Amino acid sequence: MKKAIVAKKIGMTQIFTEAGLLIPVTVLEAGPCVVTQKKTVEKDGYNAVQVGFGDVKESRVNKPIKGHFDKAGVAPKKVLKELKFDSIDEYEVGSEIKADIFSVGDRVDVSGVSKGHGFQGAIKRHGQHRGPMAHGSKYHRALGSLSSGTTPGKVKKGKKMPGHMGAAAVTVQNIEVVRADADKNLLLVKGAVPGSKGSGVVIRETVKAN
Repeated sequence: MKKAIVAKKIGMTQIFTEAGLLIPVTVLEAGPCVVTQKKTVEKDGYNAVQVGFGDVKESRVNKPIKGHFDKAGVAPKKVLKELKFDSIDEYEVGSEIKADIFSVGDRVDVSGVSKGHGFQGAIKRHGQHRGPMAHGSKYHRALGSLSSGTTPGKVKKGKKMPGHMGAAAVTVQNIEVVRADADKNLLLVKGAVPGSKGSGVVIRETVKAN
């Protein structure tokens, strides 16, 4: 990976191309991110760059985290993330990563935590069909057959059943950057990305070739 940045999801809107086509886009506040630590193979066993994003009051961080920021010489940040680049030599502690690393037409992967929906049934969670809604029916929205009978006589692993839905790590791959505003640190990407408004995401250059 050559470039990546931590961002905040602002919300969705739509824009029009010069040809008059409507494109749904997600607005992301990308950076600026400050490098707070460099991890190396010699010291940590792997190469990575730790970055901080989003300002936070000094009183909102505990003493160990405050000491970590003081050592780096940067103001406290709300979010800390590690990004693994092909080369970390070009990054120094205290330097900034801004939205201008991406430009219009770039293809990116966006990772975040999906919206939580709590405990849901199999119809909503997995898209299963319901039974007849007539008065004589004993089966409406309940789960169907769980497994075979005597053999194996147990529910097979991976069976789609009711349970907790959402609040899981999700990555949307190979989406296009349709607009970039380096002055306001905004990126507009085509389509939807995981998470609710105000949630944090990580934007990386895509691992998929066009």
